[in-house]
Amino acid sequence: MKAIVQSRYGSEDELRYDDIETPGIGDGEVLVRVHAAGVDPSVWHIMEGKPYLVRLMGYGMRAPKTKTRGSDLAGVVEAVGARVTRYRPGDEVFGMASGSFAEYAVARQDRLAPKPARLTFVEAAALPTSGVTALQALRDRGRLEPGQRVLVIGAGGVGSLAIQLAADLGARVTAVCSTAKTALVRELGAEEVIDYTREEVDRHGVMFDLIVDTAGNRPLSILRRALAPKGTLVLVGGENGTGPAGMGRQLTSLVASPFTAQSLKGMLARPDADDLAFLGERAEAGALTPHIEETFPLERAADAVRRLAEGHVGGKLVVTVP
Repeated sequence: MKAIVQSRYGSEDELRYDDIETPGIGDGEVLVRVHAAGVDPSVWHIMEGKPYLVRLMGYGMRAPKTKTRGSDLAGVVEAVGARVTRYRPGDEVFGMASGSFAEYAVARQDRLAPKPARLTFVEAAALPTSGVTALQALRDRGRLEPGQRVLVIGAGGVGSLAIQLAADLGARVTAVCSTAKTALVRELGAEEVIDYTREEVDRHGVMFDLIVDTAGNRPLSILRRALAPKGTLVLVGGENGTGPAGMGRQLTSLVASPFTAQSLKGMLARPDADDLAFLGERAEAGALTPHIEETFPLERAADAVRRLAEGHVGGKLVVTVP
């Protein structure tokens, strides 16, 4: 099969479009014929092996243990293991797998969900990691309640879905983005927009009940000035949207939180089949539609990763698999 592989840690230049064997599956695993694969920041962390914590987490010390890149996918079940009960060949699914930048990928059945019929494979492939992260930030870490005032900072993969989910859950949403993305975030459900090129989030001393920061480039002091006295701040990933890297603000918030009435929380998402299913249900109901900024054919997956690393993506980038 065709796949994007790498044999050593490094930049996008280490990614190769190559022929490899189709992977086998275990008793509790599912083989998926991939139609589309979402591009997530975790891809470049594993690709580069940075921060080094990534290597200690089991991805390989000197070289990537799993040679095929990619994790999010949407496709059709090709085969199932002996203990798989949720799916059968022919089912359309989306979720998280090992090595989704390929014609076939292996996934655990508890990391998949039925693909919403309303979404294309490209749209469904944009949901898993970013959607689960947005949902857990709002519902679990943020304890969002209907009617609350929510500030979502960033309009990338997580931010664009968090705006839609917050509005769907009954919040009054304000989004922070660049001038070029103001129309987009309004379409996604933001009632108000703060253009960060013109003003800061604490511009009028507006008090938000919940702030979800996916961008990672503002001091905690500014965010706290915009937060209600007993509000909650959720920091998604690291500084400058770097995922597990650059965790200084998260550590600072952990230390400071016990000494203030404001709740300051960091978070890293966890895979969850029930959350994937919930996202699928909301998408089927028309409440959630991933915004796709650009697609790349499989052989250009390295360009997709490079584009994501450059930043300022509105919504998601997706790799298509013929």
